[in-house]
Amino acid sequence: MTAIRASRATLAVSAAVLLLVGVGGGLAIAHLTKERPAASTPTPERPVLYWYDPMVPAQRFDKPGKSPFMDMQLVPKYADEAKTGAGVAIDPARTQALGVRVVAVERGALESDLSAPGAVDFNGRDLAIVQARAAGFVQRVPARAPGDVIAAGAPLAELLIPEWGGAQAEYLAVRKTADASLTGAARQRLALLGMPPGLIATVDRTGRPQTTITVTAPTGGVIRTLSVRTGMTVSQGQTLAEISGLGAVWFNVAIPEALAGQVRQGQPATVTLTAFPGERFSGRVSAILPEAMADSRTLTARIELSNRGGRLRPGMYGQAAFGGAATPALLVPSEAVIRTGRRTLVMLAEAGGRYRPAEIQVGRESGDRTEVLAGLSEGERVVASGQFLLDSEASLSGLQPRAVGTATPAAMPMRLYETTGRVERLEARSVTFSHQPVPALQWPAMTMGFTLADPALARGLKVGDQVRFAFDQAGSTHTVRRIEKIGDGQ
Repeated sequence: MTAIRASRATLAVSAAVLLLVGVGGGLAIAHLTKERPAASTPTPERPVLYWYDPMVPAQRFDKPGKSPFMDMQLVPKYADEAKTGAGVAIDPARTQALGVRVVAVERGALESDLSAPGAVDFNGRDLAIVQARAAGFVQRVPARAPGDVIAAGAPLAELLIPEWGGAQAEYLAVRKTADASLTGAARQRLALLGMPPGLIATVDRTGRPQTTITVTAPTGGVIRTLSVRTGMTVSQGQTLAEISGLGAVWFNVAIPEALAGQVRQGQPATVTLTAFPGERFSGRVSAILPEAMADSRTLTARIELSNRGGRLRPGMYGQAAFGGAATPALLVPSEAVIRTGRRTLVMLAEAGGRYRPAEIQVGRESGDRTEVLAGLSEGERVVASGQFLLDSEASLSGLQPRAVGTATPAAMPMRLYETTGRVERLEARSVTFSHQPVPALQWPAMTMGFTLADPALARGLKVGDQVRFAFDQAGSTHTVRRIEKIGDGQ
């Protein structure tokens, strides 16, 4: 009985253990079953357009991997990101904290305020060259040196000319014969030998040969060169001195090649010199030299200035400001323009708090405004401050700027080109001019026809009138927008 009871006790313990194991195992299985998610349909992968390195966003790759530029993995650009709209998205609540200020692109009048450095130079048209009219010997030279300022008629040298002495003695002998024809021929011979009329008159008055002549300055000014010294022998035609007048001087200005189209012959200019602070000298552009300086990429504009009292001395440095009439243009704040070196950009503000770069072509700049020639339309909004942060974010995102030619064509600004010319023919809707060169278009002087934007522009004009006119071009069509008569027809 005792053995049977012990066996039953053992079986009972074994059953209890198995029951506990079974319950524990069931709980464990149930727990594992509860932690494991139910099977579901796999999420489709987002289509990738390309991979890129955020530090070099312009370079694109067709598969993932490590960047060849930086020690980092390439970042995918998803197709659904492109569909949501191009641009950098910023929460409108953060724009104020970033200092973002947006302004509208507007059309207005842009005044020319071009200024450029320059220096005073001698007037090359007021130059006198003194030469020996016959061979002779230098007997005396007054105390003269290059750089001296002399008056007209001031003595430069005394020359002994033996040939003139013999011709004068012959003339006086012929004159005693009282033969008018022979005397006239002998007198003419004196003039042909180069004797000035004053010297011939002195021979007539005194009745004696004048073998020594005093060479004088034909005009007042500064002695540029003096090539005569006492005791020298001079030949006929030899240059003795060069004298530059000081009544008017040139102010030669270096105009950047990109701005040369804003300067024209006859345009008024104001010059300020370092030597006379606060004082302004008025003049006009007398010439624009045809050759550009290869080393500085500048053109030389020549301004003629009056020099009463000789205060303006060659070599003085200063600035020239060129005036001009205001012309219509599409304008943006100059601070909104981003110049990268390769291209010029602005940051466009779009709907939904998005910003994107746009490439533009700029023209003149006046004050705090810049002319936009292409790339923007009137009414578009650009970022005037904080744009560099947005541009950096756009570059890191691999965002490509909007190309120049994608702005609305109807709103694209038209650049005006200005020149002078003569009216050759008038018709109801057109006019023919023989005009001066147009450097901005690389046009030489020529005769061609233009379309009139408004027939009223030609009211009061007639063939032969000298005019200043402004025009724009669209393809092969050139349309006159403004005409101003500048003189009576010749």
